Amino acid sequence: MKYRIEKDSLGDVKVPAKALWGAQTQRAVNNFPISGIKMDFPFTKSFVSSLGLIKDAAAKANLKLKLISSKKSKAISKASKEVWQEKHHHEFPIDVFQTGSGTSSNMNANEVIASIATKYAKVNISPNDDVNMSQSSNDVIPTAIKISAHMDLTKKLFPAMDNLIEAVDEKAESLKGIIKTGRTHLMDAMPIDFSEELKAWSSQLKSSKEMLNIIEKKLLELPQGGTAVGSGINAHKQFSKYFAQEMTNLLGKKSKCTPAKNLYHELSAQDCSVQLSGELKNLAVILMKVSNDLRWMNSGPLAGISDIELKALQPGSSIMPGKVNPVIPEAVAMASADVIGNDVTITVAAQSGSFQLNVMLPVIAYNLLKSINLLSGSMNVLSKKAIKTFKVKHKNLELSLSKNPILVTALNPIIGYEKAAAIAKKAYKENRPIIEVAAEETDLTESKLKKLLDPSKLAKGGI
Repeated sequence: MKYRIEKDSLGDVKVPAKALWGAQTQRAVNNFPISGIKMDFPFTKSFVSSLGLIKDAAAKANLKLKLISSKKSKAISKASKEVWQEKHHHEFPIDVFQTGSGTSSNMNANEVIASIATKYAKVNISPNDDVNMSQSSNDVIPTAIKISAHMDLTKKLFPAMDNLIEAVDEKAESLKGIIKTGRTHLMDAMPIDFSEELKAWSSQLKSSKEMLNIIEKKLLELPQGGTAVGSGINAHKQFSKYFAQEMTNLLGKKSKCTPAKNLYHELSAQDCSVQLSGELKNLAVILMKVSNDLRWMNSGPLAGISDIELKALQPGSSIMPGKVNPVIPEAVAMASADVIGNDVTITVAAQSGSFQLNVMLPVIAYNLLKSINLLSGSMNVLSKKAIKTFKVKHKNLELSLSKNPILVTALNPIIGYEKAAAIAKKAYKENRPIIEVAAEETDLTESKLKKLLDPSKLAKGGI
């Protein structure tokens, strides 16, 4: 490989000849061979793209404030656009586990954009003085976290969430009137309408989306303009206002950006990331509950619950022929477990806001965006390959209902709890339908018992 020599305040650095980055990026590459996970994440391009968007908006804001020449501003914007359009993501080689402020990644963006912009402007564009004008890593990286999270939420998670909710609602409607045994403590309980079980899932998902929508709006309250410590040193007093306007233009009018109310707050803390991660964790818990419900209902086919049959997608065993496993719910449950773990990392990282700066910003970005993308992918496969395709095993539902001793609960108001319990125990012991035993043990007629013990009526509740 051929190299060139670049200089920074610490001296000479050997950089690959064809690389668009400069000395500071190369020092970071050399300093942090830790995980091999680059800030151009394998699951999303949004973080690096957000750096391009920030540099583009900053160049335009600086031009409006007459802090930079039109020639330089336009060249920086053009180069930045290529970055946020994902044309140079391979030029971002720095490990996630780097300097806690993300200074290395900010300088990576500055150097790459400066290199491209210099070619367009045909005058020297400085990474620090021009591309980074009115900015600091300390406000760029927190802004990048918010912008990238916003993009992945709106472009990936919300559409996936809407698709899953729609799939669950449609399936619920198709199951309306199908009565099954309810279960509490994994034990037989009162009958329920199958549709109500799925409507409960849908309600959980809709509630989660309401909370995510609230948090998503906070992501557009941007810390850009706080510069080093929140005071806005080296930035025009109106920079944050103009920057927010330009970012809105880049993202679209539906994504209206505003300056954060308190820039010191936004640089020193990661409250919004913690709140978002917390709700993503809640969504992960919901998906794990749905996945485990599907697994339990699919269990069998002979020795399990066997209420439903998930679509067979692949052989389930390397040694047991004919075995088919609930692979989609299992995969979703694993992804959900990872998201829950990510939340712990973000929580710990957010505690590292010492005085005026959090020093674990890159790992917060990594885990937050990973959670969003894991959940997006999980909801897509869950809706397409499990919810939409599972089939109900009607005969099994009917058989378990007819012998469910808990049906006797409906007789409590007539014969009392103790008498009803005795009937339930006898029916279970003798493996007989509850209605037969009740007819023997009470003065109630068979027609009356049929009416009282009708599972479809019991599923509606009431006395």
